[in-house]
Amino acid sequence: MHSERAASRLDDDYETLFQLAPVSLWLEDFSAVRRAFDQLRADGVADLRAYLRAHPHEVARCSSLIRVIAVNRRTLDLFRAADLADLVANLDAVFRDDMFDQHVEELGQLWDGGMHFSSQTVNYTLDGERLDIRLDASVMPGHETDWSRVLLSIEDITARVRTERDLRRSQQYAQGLFEHSPVSLWVEDFSAVKMLLDEVRAAGITDFRTFLNVHPDFVTRCMQEIRVLDVNQQTLSMFGAPSKDVLLSRLGDVFRDDMRIHFAEQLVDLWHEKLWQQREVINYALDGRSVDVYMQWSVFPGREADWDQVLVSLTDITARKKAEAYVEFLGKHDVLTKLFNRAYYEDELARLGRKGPWPVSVIAVDLNGLKLVNDQFGHSDGDALLRRTGEVLKKAVGEQACVARTGGDEFMVLLPACDERGAATVVEQIQQVVELNNQFYPGVRLSFSIGVATCSQGERLTDTCKIADGRMYEAKRAHYEALGNERRQVGTAD
Repeated sequence: MHSERAASRLDDDYETLFQLAPVSLWLEDFSAVRRAFDQLRADGVADLRAYLRAHPHEVARCSSLIRVIAVNRRTLDLFRAADLADLVANLDAVFRDDMFDQHVEELGQLWDGGMHFSSQTVNYTLDGERLDIRLDASVMPGHETDWSRVLLSIEDITARVRTERDLRRSQQYAQGLFEHSPVSLWVEDFSAVKMLLDEVRAAGITDFRTFLNVHPDFVTRCMQEIRVLDVNQQTLSMFGAPSKDVLLSRLGDVFRDDMRIHFAEQLVDLWHEKLWQQREVINYALDGRSVDVYMQWSVFPGREADWDQVLVSLTDITARKKAEAYVEFLGKHDVLTKLFNRAYYEDELARLGRKGPWPVSVIAVDLNGLKLVNDQFGHSDGDALLRRTGEVLKKAVGEQACVARTGGDEFMVLLPACDERGAATVVEQIQQVVELNNQFYPGVRLSFSIGVATCSQGERLTDTCKIADGRMYEAKRAHYEALGNERRQVGTAD
């Protein structure tokens, strides 16, 4: 009696293990399949796999002979079945489509005398979702002669298969991108650079930027240690190289001049373990042309420990940079005089008003006689007078100050870190250059009315501009009074 109770408890334990197993378990009866195999052998079939492929209906017949005895809870959950009866009634929805070849192989393994078979195949849930599975089956001990008890385990590997499939696609995409990319691609080995950086770190250096300033030769050494592994066809086209060998033998002609400065910044980023970088740099084609490029630099995944494979992409942005430079020029400059325009002047005025450096002097300039010249000689002569004004102010003031055309005949000069004495010196320079300009240009003479004011820290720079403007108008009235208010004289009246 005691042994019977122990056996009953053991059976209960096995049933519990069966039901709670984390993988799908099926207990099936293959005895009818065994008898069908015996009949096929008696009929002279020697190669079951070839026979089944020639008679696909026989595969379906063999499948129909398999009887499902039990499944566990994980099976019902995986295939979204209400119970065993629901699952068995819909097995044709579970086993279909692209599992034919694998099922032939499973039957073939049993045909060959094995008590175990396995495969990676496809099943479907009752609501039609595809499942990639790993199937393992074994004839249970004691049933080797009739196959009446076969235990199958099904592992859902859908996520893993999807990941592997996506990885293969990514690898194919990456290879195609490298070979046919419209941008220049380089595969490089930075492992020697990493070793040099590690040596510097091991020496106790913490301020790497200061280290580079003290040892500029370290940048050159690191550049020399980079090994180019491969480039694509677009790289050869971009840099005018007839072959990879020629390009790789002349890398010193490609990466030079300003490139060293950019590479130093790249080393600083690498020191701080920034393994993905982007920046705009200048390279050079083999014929000497400068090539503006947008560089993206990244260590290959899995190579973070030694940097022995790095992908560098270079996009030629030369045309864009030229267009940007021209658009930027137009956005900040007056096309006629080549001086800054009113928009730039107002931005600069606001910036200086916030930050200085103090004191800031302002010079307001008005071109006398422009309206009269336009009326008597035409706007082309008036435009010529405006161009001369731009030449004079730029020459007299220099490139360090903001000289802007703010209106038709009105100009403003902003002089940061310039006191009253410095501003007076600039006004004298303007007057001297005006006299020189008038000596070289016959006909209409340049004549300016000028007002000056200086702003100290704590004062409003906009108020100072109004003061300079008011003084300019006072100078203009004095100019007219000195001429007896005679507006008919060319170049002396509005």
